[in-house]
Order: sequence, then structure tokens, then C-alpha cells
Amino acid sequence: MKRLRPIDPKTYLEDCLALANTVLADYRSPAEVLEAKDEINAYPGLKSLIDPQSIRVLEPMPSLKDLGLRSLLDGLILWEHPAAGEATRLGLGPKFFLRPRDLAEIIGQVEAWAHLKPISLGLRHLLEPLAEIINLAEQYGLDPQKVIKKQTFLLIGAADHLEAMRREAVSALSKVMPLENIWLMAQSSFHGLNKSPGQKWAFDPSSPKRLHNHGHMIMQKTMDNQIYRLDDSGQAHYFSRQEFFHRLANFVDLISNNIEDLDYLNKAIEEYALGLAVRLGRSGFGMMMEITLNNQHNPIKGGMCAHDPSLARDVVIESFNLKNVLPRDIKFLNANMNHYLNPVQVLTQLQESGLPMPVTVQDDRLYFTPVQGDLNFLVKTAFFTRHQDKQLNSLKYPSDIPSALSAMALQDQNPRFMALVDKALG
Repeated sequence: MKRLRPIDPKTYLEDCLALANTVLADYRSPAEVLEAKDEINAYPGLKSLIDPQSIRVLEPMPSLKDLGLRSLLDGLILWEHPAAGEATRLGLGPKFFLRPRDLAEIIGQVEAWAHLKPISLGLRHLLEPLAEIINLAEQYGLDPQKVIKKQTFLLIGAADHLEAMRREAVSALSKVMPLENIWLMAQSSFHGLNKSPGQKWAFDPSSPKRLHNHGHMIMQKTMDNQIYRLDDSGQAHYFSRQEFFHRLANFVDLISNNIEDLDYLNKAIEEYALGLAVRLGRSGFGMMMEITLNNQHNPIKGGMCAHDPSLARDVVIESFNLKNVLPRDIKFLNANMNHYLNPVQVLTQLQESGLPMPVTVQDDRLYFTPVQGDLNFLVKTAFFTRHQDKQLNSLKYPSDIPSALSAMALQDQNPRFMALVDKALG
């Protein structure tokens, strides 16, 4: 699918409409697009792909650990917390607000998990790295408060829910870190496109508004006045594109870790991976992606890592670009966490080149669904795995709930985490 360059919110809408009326002009309705969407979204040359050729193995070298942790303690890492998903598979609304009881009710085990602290998944996600940073500062003989003052968080939520997220998150975080270092962005949602007989594609104002996936989230960051901070009076101060890019130039790595990653609740800081990211960034890489083996007994369809001979490089291809590729045929998957190295350069490249715009059909309306992982086609990207393969551990389906509750229980047993909770939540 043709690329779309992010310019500004108004132009983005106009470009989506123009793209539909160019690339999808021959389709007479959303139903016809739905029937053909696998073909429309298919990655070219699927049959020629082979196993990846250049996956690094993460080595637990002391030099990597020291480089990663020094960069972190110096405030050179931007922590991005994407929490815009609707959690439709769980039927509970945004995952940010989910508390242990909400999850336990789904599986009928409220009493078994009643001992868990009633802390939302979102706050657990936000406070965990801070608790670990405080612990690391003490280990390095540094003043934890001075180290925390160097940290910056970017919280991204859907526009419909960000206000509630902001109240909960800022109330807690501002007791721990500087308010000016808590950045926020409301990810926009859009009506679906429809096409009447003999007419062109047009936005249908009666259709549900939906997010254009996480690809739009990263495109939106390149636009003017999308990211803001709050002052002491609660007034929002928006960053121009120029100011945001100027601030972004102070970071060597932007870590984007989805709120559904359960391993993150007990270990948010991967020191060796962080050190590798910083080292690769110094060597001109723009992105680092973790690759894991698919579960051979219960394979899933996700972002596939493979070698594309036509590009002479390894790539990660999103699941809905894989057409008829079956889960059992996917050997290597992209894990949850992505590192954007030298992030100002990555977003500059994104602004110049844009992202492909795959399509989906929901409620009989057409929506675009770009993915941020497609940045691996724009910038020099490194792929790594571990000596001991790390299985994906995410909260996506009801079957994942026991793992989520177990992760929360382990977090509640961590004195450093609970000490920070007491400070943040009173």
C-alpha cells in the first residue's frame, strides 16, 4: 500500500481520503475491500522470503550493562508508554484502568486474588521503571531524587480516555518526578470511510471513530502541537514540532513498551538490551527490535522476522501483511519492546518518507491501520535475540489473565515497588 507522509492533522485526513480514492478507486464498497484486503495488504515477494540472516545474540557483557545503565541514570532515555488500545478482546475497555479485581472477575477467581493491591495496570506500568531506577541509583551511589529528576515519560492514550488517564497518572507521577518531565499525547481517532454507488470514498460521520493503529501514533508525534506538558496550575503547554524535535535530540533512545507486556511489571529495565541499543545508536542504527521464536506447540500470527532477498536485508513484516502465511509457518516473531535510536533522526526520516497504509474493515466501514514497526523499512534496523529465548507474555486474551495476575502479585511482593506506591498514591 502506498506510503503516507505525516504533515498535520488536517492534511492527514485529506491524504487518507485521497489515498482511498486513488488506490482503492476500483472497489465499490467496504464489503469488496474486506473480501480483497489480504491481497491489498500483502507484502510483495512473500514467497521469496527466507529465514533471517543477521539476528544478533544479546551477550551479557559488563560493558553493555554499564553503558546502558549510565545512559539511563543520566536521563538519556525517553520512556514512551502507549496505552491507547481499547482492550476489545477482553471486553473491559482501556487496559490502563484495569485493576486486579476486574481481571479476576472474568475468570471467576475474585477471592483467590483478593489480596492484590487495587492498583491499575497503567499505574503499575508507569511506576515500575521508576522503582527500578531508584534502586539502581542507590547501587551506583547516586542521589535517587536527582536521578529521577532527569527522567522523562511520554504517556499516549486515545483522545476519549486520555483525560481520565492524565488525572490518574499525573496525580501519582507528580509526587515522584518533575511535572514538566511528564509529557502526554492524545492519539486521534477517525470515522470510517464509505462509498455509495457511483460516488467516491468519503468519511461517514455516523460511523464509529477508531484509532488508525500505532503507526498513526508515531506519525502524529511528528506534527505540530500534539505533545504537551502541564504546569503547576494544570494548564497544558503544547510543543511545536520544532520544540519537540529540539527536546528529542537530548535522548539517545526512545523505548516504546506497550502496556500489555506483562514481563515489564517485574523487570522494566533490560540493562544489556539497553546497552546494546545505545551502542548500535552510536553506530548509525535507527531502530532495534527484539526477535523471539514462535511457540512451536501453540504458534501465533504476529510480526514476522524474515530475510527479503530483494532488499538484501532482514525485515519485520506485520501480521496482516502476511496474506496466507499460517502461524505454524512463522518461525521468528517480533517481541513487544522496540527501541528507536537517535529518535529525532528516526522521526525526521518518518516525516520525509511516511508509512505504508494497510486497510481494515470494521462495522462495514473502511479504516487505515498503519503500524509503527514498518519504520524498520525506513531506518537502519538491528534485530536481536537472547541465548535463552524469551516467550511472549502479553495481556491480550482472557487466557492471559492468570499470567497478568501472577505478575501483579509478584510486583506487590517487591518492597521497592510498594515503597514507591506509598509515596505516589499516599
